[in-house]
Amino acid sequence: ARKIHILITGLFCTFNSSFGTSMPSGDLDATIDHFNVYDRVHLTLLNSLTMVGFVLGPLFWGPLSEFVGRRPVLLSSYSVYIVLPDLNALLGFRLLCGISAAAPTTVISGLYADILNDTSQRGAAVALYMASNTCGALLGPLISGFASQISWKWPFWIAGMIAAPGILLLAALPETFAPILYNKQIVQQRESNDFCETGQEFTQLQSFDPQKIFLRPVTLMVTEPILLLSSLYLALAYAVLYLIIQAYPIIFQDLYGLSAGISGLAYLPMVLGVFIALIIFFGFIRWHGKSLEAGKPWAQREINRRLPVACLASPCMIVSLFWLGWASWKSISPLLPAFGGIFFGVGFQLVFMSMLNYITDVFRQMSASAHAGASCLRSIGAILVPLAAGPMYDTLGVHWAPSLLGFLVLIMGIIPFLFIRYGELLAKKSNR
Repeated sequence: ARKIHILITGLFCTFNSSFGTSMPSGDLDATIDHFNVYDRVHLTLLNSLTMVGFVLGPLFWGPLSEFVGRRPVLLSSYSVYIVLPDLNALLGFRLLCGISAAAPTTVISGLYADILNDTSQRGAAVALYMASNTCGALLGPLISGFASQISWKWPFWIAGMIAAPGILLLAALPETFAPILYNKQIVQQRESNDFCETGQEFTQLQSFDPQKIFLRPVTLMVTEPILLLSSLYLALAYAVLYLIIQAYPIIFQDLYGLSAGISGLAYLPMVLGVFIALIIFFGFIRWHGKSLEAGKPWAQREINRRLPVACLASPCMIVSLFWLGWASWKSISPLLPAFGGIFFGVGFQLVFMSMLNYITDVFRQMSASAHAGASCLRSIGAILVPLAAGPMYDTLGVHWAPSLLGFLVLIMGIIPFLFIRYGELLAKKSNR
């Protein structure tokens, strides 16, 4: 029951975090009418400033969770996050909202690594976490597209109402980080005079060294090729997702003339793709487990526990991007380009399920800092690429803009294959 509570709390916090990030994308028309701002770049800042927070937040929250524990970080950041979207200084507080909302996406993988030693269970938990993250990002524009027809403020109120129950879940969340639990045990034994000093009890106690603690994500990123290459691939996939979120209004509202609410329905095929990816991932976990029990050579390699499904991700995303580009014609039903999103949902989800699990497996106790570095890098991509969505579509058009992204994904898609071939060699040279 304790593990189930921790799992559900992590999924809820992650969904809420990603939902709030993408939610303004469906609120653009109402925001235009209210603020009389017609520059799409300025409107894109509603999402991009939040992603700036996702760049800054992980560098603070990830290492901090390895010093004070997971629970204080999640509870304090979440309490701020559910309040901020209701304040008047919208753009400034979107930045602060992003800093706070970055905590769940940074800490949850480490939280699950704390409580799940079995690699299959941990893989399933991280897969569900990633599905929650993706569904939140995709459902945000859909819900806000309909809610904004009442008022531009309503999407933010709905985000706050969705977030509120999470406080109760977090209030009952136990601490999971082993060194923190160990420290508390020592303190309790000292207070009860039931403690015998051996000198070994200090080995896990940490002194507060800000330079060491908060520079750890950057240090890992610079010194660990596995983390850097994984993060670059994830950053590209993440940037493409948020560019699609910005591009869908251009395609389905500007090209096809659909309302904000109806055009938001185009995200549902991607949500379907997320669940198809879950089926594929869980099926692979089961197949790998049976192959391991049968003593098959390929299953004996630890690196094959996660990465084979990542090899499917790039082809799926490439198909989806070219589909979106070359099926978007005014003479063709908008259903056709929308259904291409199924493949993107599958590919995006598979690459994140496999690569995030791979990072957790490799870095274990330092996984929060490793994920902080990865989150920071991919958030930078999610800032820069969507800002280029409008100019890119104006210059290249709705057909070639997604095609350009497809070629980039094709290049980056070789990374999982490189890891399968050379990953064990890189792991041996690791400085961990």
